[in-house]
Amino acid sequence: MDKIRNLSVRKTILLYLAVGLLCSFFSSAVIVEIATYTQEQVWWNYVDQDKYFEAVNGEGGEKSYYRAEIPRPSSSDMSSADRNISEFCDFLQTYIALILSAVASCASVFLFYKHKLKQPIEELEQASKRIAGNDLDFHITYENQDEMGRLCGEFERMRGQLAQNNQELWRMVEEERVLRAAIAHDIRSPLSVLKGYQEMLMDYLPDGTVDTETAMEMLSESWKQIERMDHFVETMRKMSSLEQRTLLSRPITAKELEDDIKAELVVLEAEKEKQVVLELREIGDVFLGDKEVILEVTENLLSNALRYAKKQITINVSVTQQELKICVEDDGSGFDRDMETVTKAFYQQNVKDSLNHAGMGMYISRLYCEKHGGRLVVENSEAGGAAVTAIFCRIV
Repeated sequence: MDKIRNLSVRKTILLYLAVGLLCSFFSSAVIVEIATYTQEQVWWNYVDQDKYFEAVNGEGGEKSYYRAEIPRPSSSDMSSADRNISEFCDFLQTYIALILSAVASCASVFLFYKHKLKQPIEELEQASKRIAGNDLDFHITYENQDEMGRLCGEFERMRGQLAQNNQELWRMVEEERVLRAAIAHDIRSPLSVLKGYQEMLMDYLPDGTVDTETAMEMLSESWKQIERMDHFVETMRKMSSLEQRTLLSRPITAKELEDDIKAELVVLEAEKEKQVVLELREIGDVFLGDKEVILEVTENLLSNALRYAKKQITINVSVTQQELKICVEDDGSGFDRDMETVTKAFYQQNVKDSLNHAGMGMYISRLYCEKHGGRLVVENSEAGGAAVTAIFCRIV
């Protein structure tokens, strides 16, 4: 039955027709025999039976070499009922094969549709209606290994892909909604501060209530808020173009990376008044990767460490042909959340963080590491401070 159920549509309809015609042939033969016998029984009533037996047995009681048949009586000699029966038997003998063949063909087609096409067509029809109604929470259950089964399988694959695309679309819409809310929140705060300073200056500066020194302090604070908004806008620009950014593979040596990091440290150490120790593992290998991306991640991790370190930050750099690692450790209080939380967009460890940064550094660093084939490892060091390791894999 499984083999028959999995036959192709063409072979199945040929099988149904062959079985139907074969049944009609045997049925026709049986009906013709019955009609012939019935007709002879009717004619027998109008035959001279003595002459018939003489013809069958032969003259003198000797067996005849000829076959005697019951002769057809004249229609006028038969009664009306016998005449109708005889004519109906003639009709069956002539047309029954044609009639049964037609009936068998129609029955074969109907059975073929019922057993082979009805279920998959109904399932595809219902599936089309549900998809049109944006309902993708269903499965097509027809699994026969024929043309209709393959069609249903492709339809099921299309449904699954549509469901996946819908989930991805909703995820993007949700991320965009969160992003818009975060942008509105982070921009609203500095704008409120700027608005307050501007109102104070407009109210008190003309009548001399505010002296020059106080006014300069207000302008200085206003400038900090402007810088904060500029930094936030730049962060949003990087975030929006992150997925579309193409990595450029270039040779990178440990010495070259050391010089670039030291150039950053000259400015950052003086600004934060904290000591940064750079430890480099020099083995002479050349790494292939995108140096700009690696330096951006390093700057993000270093800025984060300088924000929470008490006195000292240590940067460990390891370069091999297949992998590049940059570990930034600080002597601060460390992380109080897991890696998944810390690397989320807009994560800030405390309320005061929102005045200094947008909470995107760890998020962008994680995405850049993953885009470079590596990962970002966030943990606390044995001394209790934070230890973040950016791992980049070789790209060609």
